[in-house]
Amino acid sequence: MRGRANKMKDDYYDFIEKINKRIGIELRLYKETQMRRRITTLRDKRGYSSFGLYYQALFSNKELLDEFIDRLTINVSEFYRNPKRWDVLIERIIPILLKQKSKIQIWSAACSTGEEPYSLAMAMKHNFPTTSFQILATDIDENALKKAKNGVYLEQALKDLPKVYKDKYFVEQENMYHIDHSLKRYITFKKHNLLADIYPKKVDLIVCRNVLIYFTEEAKNQIYQNFSKSLEEHGVLFVGSTEQIFNPNQFDLSLIDTFFYQKS
Repeated sequence: MRGRANKMKDDYYDFIEKINKRIGIELRLYKETQMRRRITTLRDKRGYSSFGLYYQALFSNKELLDEFIDRLTINVSEFYRNPKRWDVLIERIIPILLKQKSKIQIWSAACSTGEEPYSLAMAMKHNFPTTSFQILATDIDENALKKAKNGVYLEQALKDLPKVYKDKYFVEQENMYHIDHSLKRYITFKKHNLLADIYPKKVDLIVCRNVLIYFTEEAKNQIYQNFSKSLEEHGVLFVGSTEQIFNPNQFDLSLIDTFFYQKS
């Protein structure tokens, strides 16, 4: 039994090394227990007895590959998730940024299917109507980005969204909610790998929430360092409720409110 377990383990490591070489996703930087379970479940569901066979199948069947990448990225998102944090963003953080400049560059990193960047656009338009802003929304998953660009959502995704936003920026058609096209001109959607690609520069606000919990400590430190380099002086990083940075000084950041870190 031990020999078989070791063989399966080696099979997995060979698989993730090949995946990295083929599509540039470094799975060693994700928490192994969670990622291995997720991929093994998907492999078994599709009827492949080894990672070697599954790898061959992925690159001979685009639907399988798309499904695999979707499974790697946790595309569970909602508009205005954790509303009290959004209140802090609007009432305190954005005014701090506006003291420095009149135009704000925002990056929604790992934006999934678009709920976060659209929430940002709604919040900016509604609360700061004279402020010029642009949002870069990125994700590693092309299928998620397609859904984001399409901007059509189930009602469940809007459950925490203030009613004024829901009424103003959505059209309901056949139980689906379509984002108002006026918001789309503020957002540029782009594929981006946080572990491999070049980061944008001179960003005033980076929003990356409920994503880094899936990465190793090494990967998180790398990402936080890159976020810091991306930020303008006095720019702000907004992270998720499970992603508190316990030693922000090592990234030239300082805590200014719960889950908000300003570049020193």
